[in-house]
Amino acid sequence: MQCIAVRGERAYNQNMARGWESKSVEAQIDMAEAHRATATRNELTAAALEIVRKRESLLSSRTRVVRELETAQNPRYKAVLVKALAELETQLAAVQAD
Repeated sequence: MQCIAVRGERAYNQNMARGWESKSVEAQIDMAEAHRATATRNELTAAALEIVRKRESLLSSRTRVVRELETAQNPRYKAVLVKALAELETQLAAVQAD
């Protein structure tokens, strides 16, 4: 095996086996294909993703309303929160039915 010297130093890949670059590229391609296959299995349709987002938003709003209802002192504000909670639960039931 012939060593190519650069400014009196040995080449950095002198002891490297032939074809290591192609093996590395092949491994990267295999990893990308495996990732792509996994990603397609885990993908949700746009409609399903929208339903999940809507449900999470409604649950977050419901949590906030319940927390405010627990600490509210004004009876009129409590009545507004009760109505809001009922509306959120209706919307949640509709989303979960889809």
